Amino acid sequence: MTQKDDPQSAHSKYVIEAGTSIATVLKNAPLEPLENRLLVMHALQLTRTQLITQDQRIVDAEQAVQLSDLFQRRLQGEPIAYILGQREFFGLMLEVTPDVLIPRPDTELLVELGLERLPAGDPHPTVLDLGTGSGAIAIAIAHTRPDAIVTAIDVSAAALIVARRNAEQHLSANIASFTLLESDWYAALGEQRFDLIVANPPYIVKDDHHLSQGDLRFEPINALTDHADGLSAYRIIINGALQHLSAGGWLLMEHGYDQAPAVQKLLQALPFEAIQSWHDLAGIERVTGGRFQPAVHLS
Repeated sequence: MTQKDDPQSAHSKYVIEAGTSIATVLKNAPLEPLENRLLVMHALQLTRTQLITQDQRIVDAEQAVQLSDLFQRRLQGEPIAYILGQREFFGLMLEVTPDVLIPRPDTELLVELGLERLPAGDPHPTVLDLGTGSGAIAIAIAHTRPDAIVTAIDVSAAALIVARRNAEQHLSANIASFTLLESDWYAALGEQRFDLIVANPPYIVKDDHHLSQGDLRFEPINALTDHADGLSAYRIIINGALQHLSAGGWLLMEHGYDQAPAVQKLLQALPFEAIQSWHDLAGIERVTGGRFQPAVHLS
């Protein structure tokens, strides 16, 4: 394996030579060990066990070119989930493409909270996932509660293609119902009401410096920011929920690290009760929600 110039430089090229063993590739690779292993396994179609037992296997010319390309893409900052084309979420290996956000562990909290609040005595609780992207949240809920009637919407037709493939991969014919709709928030739903509405909307403030850093540089911009104050999607979701939540139903929304007070305030101005925020594993208030009670108005 050779390195031409600095592999971190935008103008350098990282090259793996044909005839190199897998062990040598891993030893000299420039990324974190886990990412090195993932890229080699992906390129050579190896399992974790095979990666260990076949470490003296020699990389041929075609494989060397492919590996060099994968490492170069990662060195240039492309998210490894997009390179591999997949990311695990809630125990499910989901397809991801640049048309959808990369599912993150923090969002599993939203799924857990939603599952806890589905009516236990109702054989077919109804769930709406707003801005489904890859389908991660909706599919995780439907996979765990196959009796649920789940509707997932997104304004992006390209995202819905990815979500549909993920649903076909992970949801069996035994689930009660799983529907994907192209819609600008609630627009295509008519008068439907749900026991649970979940959402992970775009919440990064426009021109936030994080949008030009790390993985966010490669993710779909309209799924990251509302191009405004970071709260415009919450105003639409919370106000629209009045026409689409059943009495006693829950609205749960993921948000940024400092947005819990603002989202709570939006809920408090409308007929929601039991309003609270929940912390993720890092101790950050990550999800805020409340129970819809039409007879109660707190403004």
